[in-house]
Amino acid sequence: MGMKLMIYDRTCTRTGAMPVGLTHAWASGARAYGALGNLDAWTGVADWDEALAWLGRSPGPIDEIQFWGHGNWGLARIDHHPLDVSALRPGHASHAALEGVRERMSPQALWWFRTCDTLGSARGHDFARRWTDFFERPVAGHTHIIGPWQSGLHRLEPGQRPHWDAAEGLERGTPERPERSMWSGPGRPHTIHCLQSQVPAGW
Repeated sequence: MGMKLMIYDRTCTRTGAMPVGLTHAWASGARAYGALGNLDAWTGVADWDEALAWLGRSPGPIDEIQFWGHGNWGLARIDHHPLDVSALRPGHASHAALEGVRERMSPQALWWFRTCDTLGSARGHDFARRWTDFFERPVAGHTHIIGPWQSGLHRLEPGQRPHWDAAEGLERGTPERPERSMWSGPGRPHTIHCLQSQVPAGW
């Protein structure tokens, strides 16, 4: 069996007047997941170069990669460093590292972005399609702002088109010009709790 790995943003240590930031919660969640047997290894990173290098050193095969951090429509972010579809193009600074991670992934490995908004809007649709085309493996992510509740969770298989509405999760704006997303909640579509470690079947 392959490994289940998680990377999280270690730079989010303060938020305004708060003494700690989300990094504390992500690190605690990683330890809890590990204790329950839901992760084999995890690490905090300061940028995508560090994240991809760590994943690339995995002895493999990798069955799942989760990223816990910040996101927006069509991207995931570590500190101020975004990862979007431009990284999938030859010549991009992250392209070779992403190819190296792909080589270590098992045929059905899942990359799950546990981030706000990444699969929301038309940009999220484009991200999901291009990500699965590049990796030839499924991707999962959310269309809402996430916290303890994580709504708008969807999984896309290679060769498929996004099956969720591009307007899902939008509070203001349009799929082509999103302005603000909704917060997650138990009454929102496709909602899990942060303690759930699997994407439900059919999502």
